[in-house]
Amino acid sequence: MRLTGPALRVTVFVGENDTWQHRPVFTEIVHRAHQAGLAGASVFRGIEGFGASSMIHTTRLLSLSEELPVAVVIVDTEERVRAFLPRLDELVPEGLVVLDACEVIRPGSGPRPADPPPADGSPADEAPADEAPADESAAASRKEPEER
Repeated sequence: MRLTGPALRVTVFVGENDTWQHRPVFTEIVHRAHQAGLAGASVFRGIEGFGASSMIHTTRLLSLSEELPVAVVIVDTEERVRAFLPRLDELVPEGLVVLDACEVIRPGSGPRPADPPPADGSPADEAPADEAPADESAAASRKEPEER
């Protein structure tokens, strides 16, 4: 689903070793979001953090590196995200779930549309490679050295 405009982002913070029915919780969240037809979900592994336990988990200390933080980020319309939230209840009994209003300005997939010309009619910031720059010093710096 291609989404633009006002949206709601839900970020779910869990530990990388948290499981649900022998499967990583973050994987289950992504699969449930996909099954629900949400616009997108991504998983990000943290390199350091702490939560309710106040114990710092980090990749720098081998003894604590087993329970690194993981963030699952899901974006869709407010209506669709709020309808999805009950599906997280059994998966995240102790994790942190955060909602943020956001605006999608460019969908993540598909061809990128050409940038529109400036509204004031001024020329674009960059000239095409085959056009000479307006500034003489810039033109001089682009010239190849002359042979002697």
